[in-house]
Formats: sequence, structure tokens, C-alpha cells
Amino acid sequence: MSALIEALRRRLPAGRVITDELRRLAYGTDGSFYRLIPEVVAVVDDEDEVRDVVGLARQFRRPVTFRAAGTSLCGQAVTDGVLVLLGEGLASCRIAADGATVEVGPAIVGAEVNRRLAPLGRKIGPDPASINAAKIGGIAANNSSGMCCGTAQNSYNTLAAIRVLFADGSLLDTGDEASVAEFRDSRAALLERLAALAAEVRADTELAARIRSKYKIKNTTGYSLNALVDFDDPVDILAHLMIGSEGTLGFISLVTYRTVPEYAHKASALVFFPDMESACRAVAGLKAGPVDAVELLDRASLRAVADKPGMPPLLLTLADGATALLIETRAPSAPGLGERVAAVLAELANHPLLEPPAFTTDPAEIDRLWHVRKGTFPAVGAVRKPGTTVIIEDVAVAVPDLAACCLDLQRLFAKHGYHEAIIFGHALEGNVHFVFTQDFGIESEVARYAAFMDEVCALLVEKYDGSLKAEHGTGRNMAPFVELEWGARAYALMKEIKRLFDPEDLLNPGVVINDDARAHLRHLKPMPAAGALYAPVDRCIECGFCEPQCPSHGLTLSPRQRIVGWRELARREAAGEDAGELGRDYLYMGLDTCATCGLCATACPVGIETGALTRAVRGEKLSTVARKLGQVAANHFGATQALARTALKAGHVAESVVGTQLLARLTGGAWKAGMPRPQPPGRVSARAGAGDKVVYFPTCAGRIFGADTPEAALSATVIRVLERAGYAPVVPEGVDALCCGQSFVSKGMAEDADRKSAELEAVLRRASEDGRHPIVLDASACSLRMKTFLAERLPVYDLVEFAHDALLPRLMLAKKAGPVLIHLNCSARRMGFEDKLTKLARACADEVTLPAQVKCCGFGGDRGFVVPELNAHALRKLHAEVPAGCCGGYSSNQTCEIGLTAATGLPYRSIVHLLDECSTEAARLAAC
Repeated sequence: MSALIEALRRRLPAGRVITDELRRLAYGTDGSFYRLIPEVVAVVDDEDEVRDVVGLARQFRRPVTFRAAGTSLCGQAVTDGVLVLLGEGLASCRIAADGATVEVGPAIVGAEVNRRLAPLGRKIGPDPASINAAKIGGIAANNSSGMCCGTAQNSYNTLAAIRVLFADGSLLDTGDEASVAEFRDSRAALLERLAALAAEVRADTELAARIRSKYKIKNTTGYSLNALVDFDDPVDILAHLMIGSEGTLGFISLVTYRTVPEYAHKASALVFFPDMESACRAVAGLKAGPVDAVELLDRASLRAVADKPGMPPLLLTLADGATALLIETRAPSAPGLGERVAAVLAELANHPLLEPPAFTTDPAEIDRLWHVRKGTFPAVGAVRKPGTTVIIEDVAVAVPDLAACCLDLQRLFAKHGYHEAIIFGHALEGNVHFVFTQDFGIESEVARYAAFMDEVCALLVEKYDGSLKAEHGTGRNMAPFVELEWGARAYALMKEIKRLFDPEDLLNPGVVINDDARAHLRHLKPMPAAGALYAPVDRCIECGFCEPQCPSHGLTLSPRQRIVGWRELARREAAGEDAGELGRDYLYMGLDTCATCGLCATACPVGIETGALTRAVRGEKLSTVARKLGQVAANHFGATQALARTALKAGHVAESVVGTQLLARLTGGAWKAGMPRPQPPGRVSARAGAGDKVVYFPTCAGRIFGADTPEAALSATVIRVLERAGYAPVVPEGVDALCCGQSFVSKGMAEDADRKSAELEAVLRRASEDGRHPIVLDASACSLRMKTFLAERLPVYDLVEFAHDALLPRLMLAKKAGPVLIHLNCSARRMGFEDKLTKLARACADEVTLPAQVKCCGFGGDRGFVVPELNAHALRKLHAEVPAGCCGGYSSNQTCEIGLTAATGLPYRSIVHLLDECSTEAARLAAC
């Protein structure tokens, strides 16, 4: 293997050939309950690199698996050979002028494609629940569908063209006539055999009829045999065989989709039925009507979310057996939507209901209803026992069989002791998911799972002729059962197709085609308890939904990967094993480069904030000296700030001597271009004046980092704008000794952090007269810290929040010329201030850009100074979104603004500076 690794290092940059134990473990984990540890991970950025890596693997006779986002639920994205990880160079997106088609690379996230299509009123057809994390390569390779796309709008049926690289290095781009012509010549034998297979299948009328019948419902079990009956041209057959092939036939390097409409007008209703049969009969009636989604939820799934905030009260009182349908209809216009709602209500009137259905068009209410559906899977995962995993299975039957099938599944749950199991799913397509928890660490439990799956598969095939995998792909999980579902003749076809494209069994072996009857019981992922420091970590289902939010993902580890690594360290400690290289690497990859921004929790199905784990581990690992230094800093905070100002002043002196670039190199990137000058102490004050009283607490960073002139300092600007809006700001006494605790909590010094927060609370309580007056903080990270700590004991507002709610109505603004760039930092994002920040900026400028692909900037308080590569990595996509002619940007966290300034070369300041610029006396006169 070392020879292969050396060969890979000669072909790829060293940083993209990953061999360390920690990251191989991390990438040996996908969203499934399987684990295989790759021998090497190769990160590829273009087609040529893929060809060369596959060629080297072929030369050294090692298997290859392609990995996009790793949200796969059936073990498609793991291997013990060469794992080819798709890099950002393969994340292309080209939209046709009318939006009718979109050409996308395999590494772009599905939701990002839809975001770019949205202004044209279009989207891609596939809509898996994982679309915010799943990438196009996985969506196409698994023929993923979802709640609305059904069978008509999946990748198979919306494919316009595909570009594929094969195991032997040959290439086909079905959207390029020259490529097709060359392929017809070079791979004539392959195409001739595909044409012959299609002819043989059509001649076998019984088999052809069976194939057509199987694809009337969702089906991702095995290869897409419908290609053999749907198309005559072998190039078209080949293209559609690639959809759902799970990386076993070739590498999909480009997909062109025919897009579908995304209607702006929507209405949803949660409708309750007395029993499963009544609900499923309604589904049959609704299928012919104007509905876009019908989601079924059994009583157990409703019970699992009944106590969640915002859930309908009826969930608490429903009788056993009650079932709900979540129905959505969409239209291009409001009148059209009304007509569709009326038609759905007319159909529902034919069925017994527990209460009259009520459709809503309010987006917030629609989101609340869909949280009922989306919360079911994580609700089971969140309450499982530590050490167990949560399994989601995925089947489909004809809609008339849906009720009987669900009742049969419930009987099997009871028989095998899966009493926590729930059923929900896409009823309109006869596609349901069932979720249960499983312990794979006990042999008897594995045997129970095996017996249960045998009975489930026999039931689905023998009684209902259903799909054992409707939309999640075959994977390792269902590969042993493909022949059971399809029969010997069809399975033989699939095996021949695999041999035609991959005769050496190089690509993802054991996935889709696997003759080992117990393959689904091998390589089961251990889930050791690891929540001693932070209990929620044991709820992690390793789905990967968190990864697009994380600033360190792709640099070191994502939140999922941090938890994977921590679980292994916990296992080793419990077993008395040495942490070894993995433990040493975790210090940097797991701890030092975690921004602790908390954005992972906003995407996590079970609400885990991996940053909280990082803070807990940092606290545990603090040395006695570091802990005492932290206590000294907390006890003498004024002196600590004075030292920071002195260091900052010395830095500017050094910069004037050696230059910015050299100083940045000498400090390992800690010194930034455009670093603010220190603010002299004691400059924060507000004159007594008339107006509505508001308490203003200037936070630490704003007191340390100054501006070119005292008038331009953050605190002076905040006070000026507050006064201009008719407020009388009050600055508490002794602010230089005060801190909200955020700078301590991020280092794991929880006790010191809470002590500083409590000190600040006492001061703010006095200044606000026990909460009589609002309290405003000028840094979003500090606002979030105090909001969390105070738990509404005092009326604390972030500056963005207060400016939007209270200042905008009072200020007269004159819009400035030129585009304005804004950054929604992680704390403001967690507080839900995107709309408020955007509206503030739009009140001051006609053209406002909020870069969509930048989440947390990665500065993480002081991380941008300590590990500047994290800040640089987090902002790597920012440059492409800076509008031409932009002179600067605005945010609401001063350290974030330092990193943003250094990354772009544009001055970033607090949003209050923009309000100040646009609400001067001249602006007031202009506005009048």
C-alpha cells in the first residue's frame, strides 16, 4: 500500500493524500450503520485527477469508492481501499438562460443548486430530505427522490445529459456529439452488448412487463433495469444505467438536469384520521388530485414529537391507531392555489376525519407543520440508549396496499421487540420509512436484527411485490436481498451489467451486487457512549447534515467527524488503550481548529452543538497553569485589556518597521492586514441627555480595538446613532473591568465565564433599573452569550436586533451609492437575524449582497489569531461573491470584521457605521 500512497503523492498535492489515522477513521464513516476504514483518502478536484487515481488503484489492485457528502444511509460511501473524496473543483454549476436546464458537477450541494435556480422560479427534481447537505454526485448515483419528486421528477426521469469516466479511463459525455461519436467507435463492443441485452429483455415479455411494473413505484434496489425497456439507443441506456448505480459502474463527473417549476404559492394542512386504513384510502383519492406532497405519520411517530414546542395540542390526546397526513399543494398564482385547496378539501370530505382540515398559506405556519414530519426521525434518535444506533429503512408498495403493509410492519415490530419503531413517509408514492433503534455491540441483538430484516424482506417481496429500497439506494444494507426482490433472471442481468462496465470489480465492490448473504451484518459501526463531558453527543446519528455549516469542514474535521473521533477516543479510554497518534492529532484537528460557532446545531436533526463538546474537552485538558492564568485574567480584566492594547500597539510599531506581509509571516498569520489600532482606555462615555433611556454595554473587542479617530470608534458611533434616534444611552460604570464571559467560555473556562457573566448581570440590572430599560450589546457573540445566560431575566438586545426594531423607525436615512456587502456572523445567524441585518443594509443601500456560501467566518473569538488557516479556509468562497465596485462590508462582531478585512482587502465595520453614514444631519435633510 505504501507504494500506492507514494504514487498518489506524486500525482496529487501532498495535502490531498490523507493517511493519518484520525481522518481515515472520520472518512470511514457515512450516514449509515456501517464502517470501513480506508487505507488512503485521495481528494480530487477534476476529472483528470479522478482518472489518474483510479488508474493507480487499478495498477495496485485496490478497490475504489467515490464519496460526495457521505449522507448515504446504506453504506455506499465507505471502503477499506481507496476512498476518492470529491473536492470543490468538481462543484460547478451552469444554468441555461431560461433556467430550463442546469449542468452541475458532482461536488455541489443540491440545495445550493436550487438556491441559484430560485430567481428563475425553477429547481432540480430530486428533493431528498438531505438536500441541504447531499451533493449532486450522491443524489444522481443513488437516484434519490424525496417528499415531492415522486418517480416523475427523480434523476432518472429528469436527466438531460451525463458525463461519465469509466474504470478503464474511457470517457462519455452524452451532451457532446463528438464525445458520443468517439465513444461509439472506441467502446463499440460495450454498446453492442447493451443493445443486445435490451433486445433480449424486450423479447422476454414476462420480464419486460415485470420491469415496467416494478418502476411504477419508487425503486432503487439494484441497477436501473428500466433503462433496458425505456430506451432504444445504447447510449441512452448507458446514461440511465448510471443513475442509481452507486459508483459501481463509473464516476459521474457532470449531470445536466431538466429543471422543474418551483411555485411560490403553497398551502399545507395536517389532517387527522381515526386509523391507518382511513388515511391510506384518502391517499388513494388524493393521488389523482392536485397535491404535491402527502406525508403519512403513524400514531407512534406523532407521539414521538407531541411534546415538542409548537406541536398541535391534538397530538397529546389522539387514540391509539390514529394516523395523520401532512398534505401540501402548490400553484403559480394565489387564485390557482385557492382552486387547488378547494379540490383537496372536496376529496377529504369523502373520508372520516377527527377534525375539519384547515389549510394555511402562512410560511411560518407551514414550516411549523413540516417540523412535525421532519422531527419524527430525530425524535427516535434523540431518545435511544447510549451505544445504540438508529436505523431508518425505506420501502415502497402500490398505494392500494399501503395500509395493509403498514399494519403488517407494525406487527413485525411487536414480534421482534422493536416497540419504539415508528412509520412515516411519502404516502403519495406508497413509500414509507420505518425507524427503530438497534444495538450492534451484542451478538444476540445482531441476530434479532437479522431475523427481523429477513421477515421484512420476505413480507415486502412475497406479499406485496414491493421495493426493498425505494429511494435510499441499495448499498451494503440491501445488496444481499437484490436477487430476492428481482428474481434470478433480472439479477443475472445486473451481474452482467456490472461485469460489462467493471470486469475487475474495482469500483465499490460489494455494493449493489453482493453474493454474501450476510454482507448486511458485517462491518457494523460501533457507537460507544462518549457523552460524559457533553451528554448530547451520544444522540449523534452521524448523518453529516452539519457539515455544510462548519468553517473547518475540509480543512481538518467537521462536527460529525469530531464526534466520530471523540467516540473512538472514549472507546480507547474505556478499554485501557493508548490514544496514540489519533489522540495527538485530535488536539489540533478536533480542538484547535473548532470555531465553536454552534452553527452545526442549526442543521443537526437532534440539535447537537459540537462546539459545546469542544469547549468541554478544552476545559478538561487545561493545565493548572492555564487555569490559574485564566482566573487571573478574569479577576483583573481591566489589566488584561491593557496588555492586549499594549500588544496591539507594539504590533503596529513592528508593522511600520518590517511591513505587513513579513510581520504576518513572523507571527504565523496572527497579524492581519488592516489590523485596527488600540482604543485608549476610558474613552467610552455618554453625555446625559433627554430621550428614552437605553443601557449600552460596549463589549471587550470594541473597547480594545479602536479606529483612526475617536469619533469613528465603535462605542462612539453606537452612542451617536442612539442619540440621533432619540435615545438617552447610559454606559454602566467600570466597563473596562466587565466581560460577558464569552472569551472565557470558548477556551473551556466555564466557571470563570459564568462568574464574569454574573458580574455583568448585576451591573446591567442596576443600570437598567431591574430591566425597566432595554440593554444593548454591540457584538453578536456577546449578545448571544448574555441572552443564553440570562434566560430572559433582563431585556438584552443585540445591536442588529435593536437597530432593526427600534432605530430604523426613528432614523431618517439617505441611501448611499454603490453596493454594500454584509456578513451574517454565526451568532447573529443562530439568533435568526438574517432578515433584520439585510433590512438594515437595504434601508441604507439599493444593492446589498449577503454571500450565500459563507457561514461562520472561522475567526472564533481568537481562533483567527491562533489558527489563522481556519479563518482563511472559512472565507475561501467569499471573494467570488464580492460585487464589483464594493468599497466595504458590514457585520456585527469586531473580530469577525478583522478577519473579513484581511481576507478581502476591504474594510469591514459594524452595521452601526452604515446607519451612522446614512443618518447624518445632511442625510436627515435629504430624507425630509
